Amino acid sequence: MTPPHRPIPVRPPGIGTEAFARLVEQAIDRIPEELRACLNNVVISVKRRPSQELLADLGLPPDEPLFGVYLGVPLTERSVGEPPLYPDAIHIYQEPLENFCTTREQLLEEIELTVVHEIAHFFGFSDEQLEKMGYG
Repeated sequence: MTPPHRPIPVRPPGIGTEAFARLVEQAIDRIPEELRACLNNVVISVKRRPSQELLADLGLPPDEPLFGVYLGVPLTERSVGEPPLYPDAIHIYQEPLENFCTTREQLLEEIELTVVHEIAHFFGFSDEQLEKMGYG
């Protein structure tokens, strides 16, 4: 008798930093080129987990499972006369995503949702708007 198919858990031990970064790159590649072209001054990076200082700055409890964050000035709030001095940044957090997901497929889906969510903040969408659109 064949045992029933069960999803292979992502954690522990996780998929490794390079493999996770490749999944983030795949998620970025799925974004339409017209939108990706607008991200020329946005750095998207993978970090292990958010710092306690960042969580505190965002008003989140220290154990909050933050999947990603957009740091910068949304396009809708920018001044033509005073462009940002630094590139905007999007950080995708590997450990909270891996801890939340139980399969590689679920992990890829959550990474894609997180990348789209944070890029939408760059374009000026609020959390409330994203929630209504299914990207909350």
